[in-house]
Amino acid sequence: MASVIVRSFPLGMPWATFDPFLFCVHHRDAYPVGNGALGPAASLEGRNIGMDFEGLDDWRMYHGDRIPGFPGHPHRGFETITWVRTGYIDHSDSLGASARFGGGDLQWLTAGKGIVHSEMFPLLHDDRDNPLELFQIWLNLPSTDKLAEPHFSMLWNEDIPRIHHTDDAGRAANVTVLAGTLDAVAAPAPPPNSWAATPANDVGLWHVELESGASWTLPAAAGSETTRAIYVFDGPTIALDGTLLGDGYGAVVRCDSDVALSAPEGAVSCLIMQARPIGEPVAQYGPFVMNTQDELRQAFDDYRSTGFGGWPWPDDDPTHGHEEERFALHPDGRRLTPPSI
Repeated sequence: MASVIVRSFPLGMPWATFDPFLFCVHHRDAYPVGNGALGPAASLEGRNIGMDFEGLDDWRMYHGDRIPGFPGHPHRGFETITWVRTGYIDHSDSLGASARFGGGDLQWLTAGKGIVHSEMFPLLHDDRDNPLELFQIWLNLPSTDKLAEPHFSMLWNEDIPRIHHTDDAGRAANVTVLAGTLDAVAAPAPPPNSWAATPANDVGLWHVELESGASWTLPAAAGSETTRAIYVFDGPTIALDGTLLGDGYGAVVRCDSDVALSAPEGAVSCLIMQARPIGEPVAQYGPFVMNTQDELRQAFDDYRSTGFGGWPWPDDDPTHGHEEERFALHPDGRRLTPPSI
């Protein structure tokens, strides 16, 4: 019997992805106690401030010089999907939207014809460490939607569905349905111009946690053209129909049949991404993803001349105070907070 694994690969930085996914990065930083100004109460000596990706002491400032994160920068032609498992992100953008989200919240941001946003990681706690773990995925837009209107949306942790499965021995498998439909459980709707907004595109994004010895079956994809990959990022190994895939590895797997996942050597977590490919040329340079080189040149020209609407914030790296409250301020002035459950 042929293996369910089509090909496997080590997880790099970023992870290898496939059409329509352009990019996936897993940030995990052991930030120390805060300094009272949302930055680290630790020396920044020896760090390449403004470009700190080395992981000294297991944390990074990235492009921040006072507060870790990514000050204002532009995008065009795709979407960012950001899932924060631990810690917080302070978001601000050129639409006038802002948010503080974390603890399982998911943000969708359609760059479309152009947006500028900042993503800062405030260290809120001055009396204890401030660990951060997040995933950011770039999902391409087809040519018909490359210049769609930008769109900001927040999906709160409390609204994201979970699938809980327990076997006869009490061993649990827990699946977080971040995008798409799985076993008739549907994630909240993505933005209107997203490739994920059309069910026929079979977009799925699922986080699976298996207790030691637990198993769970991933059903076959709905579409024969779907591509599906499983990324193991925490735990010793996962078995895919009995074939082991180790921590720090990913695999493209067959989509036309069910896949039995199990944790024979200890608890394990993985991320599953799937979709029908867009199948169009990709021209990418830095933060812009278009179909042709001419369109890329136009993107740079447009950004230089318009700033994609300008930047309505007093700083390139705005943050949202010292309180832990999660919120989303939309461009139309609506201020939303997570539901009380």
